[in-house]
Amino acid sequence: MAGAVDLSALKDRPAPPPAAGSDDSSAGLAPIVDVTTANFEAEVLQRSSQVPVIVDLGSARSPQSAALTRQLGQLALEAGGAWVHARVDVDSNPQIAQAFGVKAIPTVIAVAAGQPLADFEGSQPDEQLRKWLEAVEQATAGKLTGPLNAGDDAGEDEPEPEDPRFVAAEEAIDEGDFVAAEAAYQAIIDAEPSNTEALAALRQVRFLARVQHVDVDAVERADATPSDVTAQIEAADVELSQQKPEAAFARLIAGIKKTAGDERTQLRTRLLELFELFDAADPIVVAARRKLASALY
Repeated sequence: MAGAVDLSALKDRPAPPPAAGSDDSSAGLAPIVDVTTANFEAEVLQRSSQVPVIVDLGSARSPQSAALTRQLGQLALEAGGAWVHARVDVDSNPQIAQAFGVKAIPTVIAVAAGQPLADFEGSQPDEQLRKWLEAVEQATAGKLTGPLNAGDDAGEDEPEPEDPRFVAAEEAIDEGDFVAAEAAYQAIIDAEPSNTEALAALRQVRFLARVQHVDVDAVERADATPSDVTAQIEAADVELSQQKPEAAFARLIAGIKKTAGDERTQLRTRLLELFELFDAADPIVVAARRKLASALY
């Protein structure tokens, strides 16, 4: 689920009025919040830029959900603002469950910097749940702006200066100069072959550069000519750019099933390139890799 869920449909909704007895000056510090479609952007997407938000999707109809919610609530209080427990009643807010692609309740999803990071379904032993939360904290350490209950002197340390090499590459992207951006990232990789940030950025730039030259009707054209391998590859790029990774993967895998030789190699190569744009542990990628294996063997 991590990295591939489009939560944009839940943005820009009017914020609800403060709950009775709440204090706006300290509301942002609460380690436990009730989340609805109305406050999702503020309480999940925006908060997750500060600390991980543990989204607890459950139902009052489920005793298992209620028990897990109490368990997470207690751990959130113990954590003291290191992460936020965001409680979601899926019966009242089905749009949130749909956006996350929830298939069972309870489901718990860690969100960081506006994107799903990790998830699990069902209840968990206390020790296992603590380890999962620790792993989330470790994975986000130093990557978010800091605890919600940071003191008044938080932020006094001078921020680390930005790497000018990355700044130059990002400026080139802003100007639409993907050739210059690719060259800048490649230079970083040549100097630091293990720089995973530069490698991930290079893959993204190559994708952006490629997709800008694809016709907007590529998907329609590919659907009309299913045997045209080039059309299928271009259509998959367009679908991925439209936040439809499952459709893009399915298109290429369907082509792989029906082709052989060089055509199959072309489709498989492009599919593997698209996989590299995601976290390898993303459930969508994991599922697609299984389907690819079945298509090949």
